[in-house]
Amino acid sequence: MTTNTQAQRHEKMRKQPNSRHCFICGLENEYGLGMSFYDAGPDEVTATVTIPEQYQGYPGVVHGGITAAMLDEILGRAAMADDYNHFRVTAKMEIHYRKPVPTGESLTLYGKVVKRRGRYAFAHAELRLPDGSLGAEADGALADLKDDSLKEEDLESLGWKVYPD
Repeated sequence: MTTNTQAQRHEKMRKQPNSRHCFICGLENEYGLGMSFYDAGPDEVTATVTIPEQYQGYPGVVHGGITAAMLDEILGRAAMADDYNHFRVTAKMEIHYRKPVPTGESLTLYGKVVKRRGRYAFAHAELRLPDGSLGAEADGALADLKDDSLKEEDLESLGWKVYPD
C-alpha cells in the first residue's frame, strides 16, 4: 500500500490522542517512534510506521523489543478505542515472532479487543509486513488502572490530545 493510500484511509478514520513523551506515540520524544493510531471499527485500531535502522537488532531487522513495544501499544489502544481516557496497563502479553520485521519499510499494525470481562480487556494484535504477511502477533490481557481515570491536569501535562496529521 502506498503512503498516499494509507493517508487517504486514515482520513476516513478517527484519530486517537498522542502524548508528548511516550516512546511509541510521543510527538516530542526525540528517541521515540512518534506513531499515530486510528480507530478502524468497534474495538479495532490500526497504525502504520516505518522503523529507522537505529532500532535494528540484526542489520535490516527491527529489534524484537521494539516489535514487542509496538504490539503492546496497539493492544492497549484497541482496549481504549471506546474511551480514550480509560487507561489500562498490560497485565500479560504473549508474542509470536513469525518473520523478520524489516527496518526502512512501511509496516501496518492492527489491534482488536476479543473479550471484556470485569476490569480486564483481552486483545489480539498483528504486525503486517509490506507484502501483507504476518511479521509478529500478540495476545494480551489489559487491566484497568486502579484509579480508572487520570485527572484533567494529568492528561494536560502528558500532552494527551489529538494532534492534527
